[in-house]
Amino acid sequence: MPGGRLTQQERRQIALGLADGLAYAEIARGLDRPTSTVTREVMRNGGPTAYRADLAHRATEHRAQRRRPATPRGTPAAPRSHGRDAEAVREYEEAFTALLMQSGLPRMMARTLTCLYTTDAGSLTAAELVGHLQVSPASVSKAVAFLEGQGLVRRERDERRRERYSVDDDVWYQSMIASARSNAQLAETARQGVGILGPDSPAAARLENIGRFLDFVGEAITRAAEQARDILYAKPLADGDADRG
Repeated sequence: MPGGRLTQQERRQIALGLADGLAYAEIARGLDRPTSTVTREVMRNGGPTAYRADLAHRATEHRAQRRRPATPRGTPAAPRSHGRDAEAVREYEEAFTALLMQSGLPRMMARTLTCLYTTDAGSLTAAELVGHLQVSPASVSKAVAFLEGQGLVRRERDERRRERYSVDDDVWYQSMIASARSNAQLAETARQGVGILGPDSPAAARLENIGRFLDFVGEAITRAAEQARDILYAKPLADGDADRG
């Protein structure tokens, strides 16, 4: 498999593949590249509808020549440990961010969530996020507010009374439950239209089917989330508790 940066010719092949409606995985196979490489390339250069090979190539060259700005004094960056390869971590974060964007998250929100997921502590202060992402405090504040509204981030105070933003297993569970509730609300709204449009009309039948589908999906999400939490995140029993069980 070829390594290193994408060539200009490869970028043109990506553009042609997008124009033909090919999936990222299919384009990647044609280039003998990982799917994540193609996904990241497209998402950070305008997305599938705005990607232009020549513009993407020039932008990449510009990024490579531009020196990374130093972290402002007094702004702590997210800690890295365990002898990790900094370049490999950066590449992974970009790939993860691209996939989150593909699922619908705006870029700044996706970068913030990736940063929180990949830090060992699972929580960072606003200053630490600013230092790692090299963005303004206002950008971090806006991203966190959005993620908190989606149930993906939780605010808490540390021992120094600083506000921290956290992600953990329970936050992801709560996000799934929120998604199930949203499906239930959509199903209920769809059924309200059945009576308004007339139970024998094609539109009412369509809305009834939407309601049934969303009910099924919402119940499946709730059941799967609860089972996963009970099985994967259950705390081990102490010996005495196990004997009584």
